[in-house]
Amino acid sequence: MKYVILGNGPAGVVAAETLRAQDKDGEILLVGCENLPPYSRMAIPYLLEENIEEPGTYLRKKQGHFEQLRIDQKNARAAAVDVNRKMVHFVDNSVESYDRLLIATGSHPVRPPIPGLDLPQVQNCWTLEDARAIARLTKPGSRVIQLGAGFIGCIIMEALAKRGVELTVVEMGDRMVPRMMTPKAGGMIKQWVEEKGIRVRTEARVEKIEPVGGQKKDSGGMFTRLVNALTGGDAEQPASAHEGPVSVTLSTGEVMEADVVIVAAGVKPNIDFLEGTGVKVEAGVIVDAGMRTNVPDIYAAGDVAAGLDFFTGEPMVSAIQPNAADQARVAAINMTGGETELPGVLAINVLDTLGLISTSFGQWWGDENGQGVELVEESKYRYISLQFKDDVLIGATSIGRTDHVGALRGLIQGRQNLGEWKDRLLENPAAFFEAYVAVTQPTSLARNAA
Repeated sequence: MKYVILGNGPAGVVAAETLRAQDKDGEILLVGCENLPPYSRMAIPYLLEENIEEPGTYLRKKQGHFEQLRIDQKNARAAAVDVNRKMVHFVDNSVESYDRLLIATGSHPVRPPIPGLDLPQVQNCWTLEDARAIARLTKPGSRVIQLGAGFIGCIIMEALAKRGVELTVVEMGDRMVPRMMTPKAGGMIKQWVEEKGIRVRTEARVEKIEPVGGQKKDSGGMFTRLVNALTGGDAEQPASAHEGPVSVTLSTGEVMEADVVIVAAGVKPNIDFLEGTGVKVEAGVIVDAGMRTNVPDIYAAGDVAAGLDFFTGEPMVSAIQPNAADQARVAAINMTGGETELPGVLAINVLDTLGLISTSFGQWWGDENGQGVELVEESKYRYISLQFKDDVLIGATSIGRTDHVGALRGLIQGRQNLGEWKDRLLENPAAFFEAYVAVTQPTSLARNAA
């Protein structure tokens, strides 16, 4: 049996290890496209903060880890999949056959259609190569504008702040972290960030980026490519292409200068190579509870996979590392002939924003036929929102609450019927831990009361 895994991030690595545990003799090929050891993108901010060096981002630190497990590795990018012949074609014209295929190709940064986004002062923060570029370009006092204040954007923002830069964050939404925080919670995070000295512009878009003075230098583009084409050489980019500030114009009319612009405007799944395969794709690769796609012998896991939402059963991408690992284990077990399923994808977000802890679980936005309650202590930066459907807690958001916050996830994931505790929580949402104990440990409580 030959297993091919496209993608060597967290999902790919966990899947490869699980495959070996399940199948001692099968051939396993783990494919990555960055010519680097498998690493975690979530560790890149710690690299920028200089808390770790590059080897600290590697998913497996032990030398020869994959060789010892007889997991082969390949550096290539998938170009197409022939599902009839069970072949993967790569950009370098190589080909690999498979018996079982796992798509764990993750995602890539969105590049908004903004004039000037190709300037060398504009960087993504997604790969180790990006991190190296940002480290070169940003020094204490550097003027940095960041596009995007979502979950990933806030993590990058913290790393940049710790580098001592002068930072402005531009977010299209009406609040920070709009896809994981309620309006009130997102507004509180914005206020916290601004008190820490970071400028935040919400409900604003970047309209254009241009070198100060409006004269766009060659930036190693047309002129350099022309020289290389005529001479067959490898001419370097002009030094001037990497120098000088840029002017950033916002949809609000505000114009700011920056030394560096960081793009953190969201991500999209890496699925182009699946065109023509018949593999069903929406927000990501559609999979069932066993991580199977609609095409036999092809599975998907991680940020590229749209699993079944825990509550609605609708396709949902949950781009967090624990979910990637869970999906990878399930996929690998089923690829070797096992039978296991995930109960559903539950949205779980935990964010540390310059020391302010925020969380959201499940359907934090609520249900149109349900009920919800908020408790706001703005001066203390403490907040909680609970969302119910019937007497079941389906979603929660919190800020500044770290004690027992896992109980919120427990109530949601356990689909616990709260009974009379629902009314109590509507009156006092801060009593969620007591509610959790009461509905999950009733026998223990009765014993203690006796």
